[in-house]
Amino acid sequence: MTTITAQAPGKINPVLRVGPRDESGYHELFTLFHAVDLWERVSVTNAERFSVTAEGDFPLDHVPFDASNIVIQAGVALAAAIGHDGAAACHIHKSIPVGGGMGGGSADAAAALVALNELWGNKADSSTLHTIAASLGADVPFALVGGSALGRGNGSDLTPVPSGEFSWVLLPSDHHLSTPEVYGHFDALTGGDVEALPTELPADLLQALRVGDAQTLGEFMENDLGSMAADLYPRLVTGLMDSQMGGALGAIVSGSGPTLVALARDADHQEELVAALQEKGHQPLPTRSTPRGAHLV
Repeated sequence: MTTITAQAPGKINPVLRVGPRDESGYHELFTLFHAVDLWERVSVTNAERFSVTAEGDFPLDHVPFDASNIVIQAGVALAAAIGHDGAAACHIHKSIPVGGGMGGGSADAAAALVALNELWGNKADSSTLHTIAASLGADVPFALVGGSALGRGNGSDLTPVPSGEFSWVLLPSDHHLSTPEVYGHFDALTGGDVEALPTELPADLLQALRVGDAQTLGEFMENDLGSMAADLYPRLVTGLMDSQMGGALGAIVSGSGPTLVALARDADHQEELVAALQEKGHQPLPTRSTPRGAHLV
């Protein structure tokens, strides 16, 4: 039987600004997505019904293995869109912390869409895949395209941003923070009184991204959800302080947390920062930027 495999990257949000919640319960976002070379891999095989299994480098306690899994949701949506009456057995190899604010589940969905579309005869064009991706979650469209992009609306309205390569150090956590919990805390603490979102990224930030200027990028890093995540899980503050003491150019919570992301000057500084954080008892994970989105393996 034919097995098709695809992979999609994790993401970080060097900039994440959050607007008020709308009537549908979603928050308007203004965010810079940035793909990193940690990959979720999904293998698919034709089957009579949808199923999902998983293995990985991190605990999988919070991964559902029923129809609520986003990979099965992706398969059901794609089959409906192209009129396919079959299903698939899906296997996920996870390399991104579960519930870490790095879009691991979204990468699973994007990889599944690419793999299943190939398995079922490439009947969906890129526009159809993007539409399905947006229906699955705000981060899924970006996992399809990778690189760097400005996200507006719920995050699925993407504008590609030219970007060089940067060196990052991640601090994963065994603690799980649910995205709804963090956003709920944001609503409770702000009472809906938040600043108007910007409309464009600053010119200096765009230039820094384009030429790979890590020093300037670090000056622009910010996350409106960072203090909310730290309030729910105070140990994040220690990781942020240790990253700053290690000379990180910028250190913030990734997405809704609890993974922390620190920016290094270059590959040599990345090694130094990893060593400094290890001395503090952390288990840092070095990574770098990638221009690639979901693709066949």
